[in-house]
Amino acid sequence: MKTVKDILNAKGSEIVSIGIDAMVVDALVKMSEKNIGAILVLNESGKLAGIFSERDLARKIIIKGRSCDMTKVKEIMTPDPWFVELSTSMEDCLKIMTARKFRHLPVKDGDELVGVVSIGDVVKAYIEEQGLIISAQAFEIGQMERTIPGAI
Repeated sequence: MKTVKDILNAKGSEIVSIGIDAMVVDALVKMSEKNIGAILVLNESGKLAGIFSERDLARKIIIKGRSCDMTKVKEIMTPDPWFVELSTSMEDCLKIMTARKFRHLPVKDGDELVGVVSIGDVVKAYIEEQGLIISAQAFEIGQMERTIPGAI
């Protein structure tokens, strides 16, 4: 079974983060630039303090009528997020994400932050491992066989 390490090896381990005292609008700009749905929040010593997601924006800013440029990330982030280790299995990630309704899990190697896996990353790896991905070429051949009898 694939592990978090396998997933990070395939997708890369770039860590996108922002400081705990940054304004929400700055986090949103960074998230938009990287096309991601969550950003890690680091404290003054560079350690993981929380995670800020689009869900936090919707529930704690928009619904409550707060301002993105007047609210600090630390005021609305999810503090002390769950994390996984490089050796965590893909199946365990899915269990955590499903049970806790998380879409993103920071990854640590001991005390060092080494990446983030999203639900999309984990599901993709699961599908690949199960052999459920059909190549585009095989799909096209199948379509041709159904559309044009005797073409192949």
